[in-house]
Amino acid sequence: MFPIRDNIVARRTPIVTVVLILANLAVFGMCAMMSERELEAFFFRYGLIPAKIFRPDIVSAYYWRKFGALVPSHYSLADSLMPVLSCMFLHGGVVHVVGNMWMLWIFGDNVEDCLGHFGFLLFYVACGAASSLFHLLSAPLSPVVTIGASGAVAGVMGAYMILYPRARVLMLVWILFIVDFWSVPAFLFLFYWFLIQVFSGVATLGSGMLSGGVAWWAHVGGFLAGFGFVLVSGVRPPQKPSRAYERARYYFDPRTGRYTKHPFG
Repeated sequence: MFPIRDNIVARRTPIVTVVLILANLAVFGMCAMMSERELEAFFFRYGLIPAKIFRPDIVSAYYWRKFGALVPSHYSLADSLMPVLSCMFLHGGVVHVVGNMWMLWIFGDNVEDCLGHFGFLLFYVACGAASSLFHLLSAPLSPVVTIGASGAVAGVMGAYMILYPRARVLMLVWILFIVDFWSVPAFLFLFYWFLIQVFSGVATLGSGMLSGGVAWWAHVGGFLAGFGFVLVSGVRPPQKPSRAYERARYYFDPRTGRYTKHPFG
């Protein structure tokens, strides 16, 4: 299943959401212009490596021998901790960055609408940091570089699940050669996504490594951070429906070529 859009239209322009998307795309474009060796060294320096924090002496010596002047010969505590935040702006491929930014675009505007621009920025960064800390605790000695905005975006998804549980998400669904569009409750889709992250993370426990190159516990940590913040803070979406919301109660159905009213609305 792949989400196409939701049916909630934000009341204010999602400035921070757009800026975050552009920042991630800009960093990805910059990385695309690096040589393979420079990119690997860049990821090793600014990506999250748990072993860099818990065994900095061994990691520093290894990276120095491999990359020379492209990386520091010794890591200070600040150098080791900086990737907790910087890693959320790095991506390993087009599918990686587009997937994360698409999910941020679908759910971020509405969460920003509830928290305000500055509040949403702090919330996004905090969820990204929480996801990084979850990953550090799940694999403290892992030498694998972890990058991506998935943890921060997961926090946005967790907040959305509380704020708009009855919203509808239009999903592109394919089963073998059958392609269809389904409108499903946001709560159901997000809960299903969260369960996948938990089960996948449990499967990696004890290995100290990533499974399939995915930091599942970072996703879980970010989601719980966003979910918990909204639950504790009591933030709620605007109560009075706007004209934009009324228009959003209808979605384009490719099967009929017409706009169809959502069942709940």
